Amino acid sequence: MFARDYNKNPFIVIWELTRACQLKCLHCRAEAQYHRHPLEIDFEEGKKLIDDIYEMDNPMLVFTGGDPLERPDVFDIAEYAVKKGVRVSMTPSATPNVTKEAMQKAKDVGLSRWAFSIDGHCAEVHDHFRGTSGSFDLTMNAINYLHELDMPLQINTVISKYNYEYLDEMAEMVEKLGVVLWSVFFLVPTGRGKESDMISPAEHEKVLRWLYKLSKRVPFDIKTTAAQHYRRVVIQNKMREQKGMSDKEHIFYEDALMNGKTGQIDGLGRAPKGVNDGNGFVFISHTGDVYPSGLLPIKAGNIRTTPLAEIYRESEVFQNLRNPDKYKGKCGVCEFRHVCGGSRSRAYNVTGDYMESEPYCVYIPRAMREKKKTKA
Repeated sequence: MFARDYNKNPFIVIWELTRACQLKCLHCRAEAQYHRHPLEIDFEEGKKLIDDIYEMDNPMLVFTGGDPLERPDVFDIAEYAVKKGVRVSMTPSATPNVTKEAMQKAKDVGLSRWAFSIDGHCAEVHDHFRGTSGSFDLTMNAINYLHELDMPLQINTVISKYNYEYLDEMAEMVEKLGVVLWSVFFLVPTGRGKESDMISPAEHEKVLRWLYKLSKRVPFDIKTTAAQHYRRVVIQNKMREQKGMSDKEHIFYEDALMNGKTGQIDGLGRAPKGVNDGNGFVFISHTGDVYPSGLLPIKAGNIRTTPLAEIYRESEVFQNLRNPDKYKGKCGVCEFRHVCGGSRSRAYNVTGDYMESEPYCVYIPRAMREKKKTKA
């Protein structure tokens, strides 16, 4: 289960098929445009890319954008990947492109999951965040289509100051929608996203603790993105709940994954160990540029000139990101650094240094607390 070596192969690959999109979301890292770029990776290049991805121990592949449905060949690309044996999911925007026919086509070609974004418990909150009136109603209609086709549903939600006060209502709605996974994103100030839209570090901690309590009673999985410190919160809670665990000298990611009563994986989604930017995770832009993630805009190469595997394995940026012992500040001495590591994207976008400490984490590492005691 824990065999995949992130130094060699990622757990997940995100491919931005296009930046074209009809929405104007406040947080859009892509600053999406209405029209497709003339230098997008074309179908033949896409097939070669899928071959290369498959050879990297066949990671999960997610089509994103912009809006993947703005590409007329999106289902041809998906079909090629699925026939190859790649697990593919897609995150389209809630626009008039999302028809029942499009969903049927997705099901027919074998897409494993469809993810929709809902960022508010009502139209007023969601539509404001998505910058488009009617987006909430479109999303709900699309979800009804999805249920009619009996396809698994994933909901993505970006936590911001606009919906922070309504999280209980959000959770209730997500449960009623019958999701298999609630993927909760924590805003990173890049693209259109602004630091003024973010919740505070203390509020981050409050939401992470709330998510853990929620995970214990709901029938769906909860996963966080750009909130690696959720792993630390999960482990801390399990240490309190399970005798003897708090005596451990070394903390491992599977401590967060495993349910002490059942031995089953829970709480953090599907990754067999902690994924972070460039560490089990790689992002390919619409024009073939390769980044540690879509939220960490440091270009490491381009698939048109260098194989993806070479960029992922040998780029200095990627290698640095895979070495938590090199992290600066409190992240570099934190006992959770190998299971958490903080959001490298947020560190970069707030401080300008992708190796700096996670600026929205309130936790003080054991080493720093002990050092302070010694001085006192």
